[in-house]
Amino acid sequence: MTRIEAGENAVPRRRRAIEAGLAIGLVLLIAVGAVVASTISRHEDAQAAAPANNAAAELKLGYFANVTHAPALVGLSKGFLQDALGSTKLSTQVFNAGPAAIEALNAGAIDAAYVGPNPAINSFVKSQGESVSIIAGAAAGGAQLVVRPTINSAADLKGKTLATPQLGGTQDVALRAWLTSQGYKTNVDGSGDVAINPTDNAQTLKLFQDGKLDGAWLPEPWASRLVLQAGAKVLVDEKDLWDGSLSGKPGEFPTTILIVNKKFAAEHPDTVKALLKGHAKSVDWLNTAPAAEKTSVLNAALQESAGAALPADVIDRSLKNIVFTVDPLAGTYPKLLKDGVTAGTTKQADINGIFDLAALNEVTGQSISAAGLGKG
Repeated sequence: MTRIEAGENAVPRRRRAIEAGLAIGLVLLIAVGAVVASTISRHEDAQAAAPANNAAAELKLGYFANVTHAPALVGLSKGFLQDALGSTKLSTQVFNAGPAAIEALNAGAIDAAYVGPNPAINSFVKSQGESVSIIAGAAAGGAQLVVRPTINSAADLKGKTLATPQLGGTQDVALRAWLTSQGYKTNVDGSGDVAINPTDNAQTLKLFQDGKLDGAWLPEPWASRLVLQAGAKVLVDEKDLWDGSLSGKPGEFPTTILIVNKKFAAEHPDTVKALLKGHAKSVDWLNTAPAAEKTSVLNAALQESAGAALPADVIDRSLKNIVFTVDPLAGTYPKLLKDGVTAGTTKQADINGIFDLAALNEVTGQSISAAGLGKG
């Protein structure tokens, strides 16, 4: 009931009451709308600030059962890689040499790999820069030409038969380039002044013991195995061929690097960063762990991946020849490319863009140079 005061008309009074109610409702509606708009705005801002979840469901990693691949062996054995990857599943595949690993990576069977530099260069050149990126170094040094005790100089190699892990691999290229510098001609079909037979490392050891090979250019631990278990001697230690003018580090040359499929890296940059975190932790552990613990962990990892542990003296000799580093020594790559051309296993090309070290530098806080060949 509306109360009517003396002298007041009831209709205007009722209209004013309705208008007042509408005004209050409008104020409330505006207030609620402002709250909703503010909430939506905050949600949108939060979405814009948060990075997209680009972690891969799985990372497939390739590596070799060699001491030169110790960052992979340690990273797997001690869980550094899986811990860094978190919920991303880590699966692995063991290879004997780089070209086979590159073939698997280009086919999508693996996403990243520890390999030697020359197969990575060759893949980059063949794909015109579309296949792989080098994202870190892993090991420097640890490769030697070991021969029969009766061979005393390069002059004694004419007509001899030598082995390397695989045609186009880093040690294969190094041997062919060195023989060329000594005046010898070699061909990729095995003919020439010195025969080169690409052979599985384990078979190389047996063939040398059986007198069917005169020597081999090998990574560790295989060089040490031929010396300590088969009576070979060192004719060339590859570290003596690198004076440091290209890298600033005399005696160091890239033996093992970490590469990633470019498409995978573009789709899963956070997974690549996680991989690099685990990798950097492995390298740090190798440079700080006590010798006995290092030998124990590496032997357990070799037993797991290769089916056999090594004598302590073989691992000890191997480790003395290797420097573990996340620096890929980018300044050496023009020479590595030139050696590949000399060896007949790659073509002359522009390798600018082969490195992407931005994530590595972000993860480690370092300023590792790409030497003008990509991102640093």
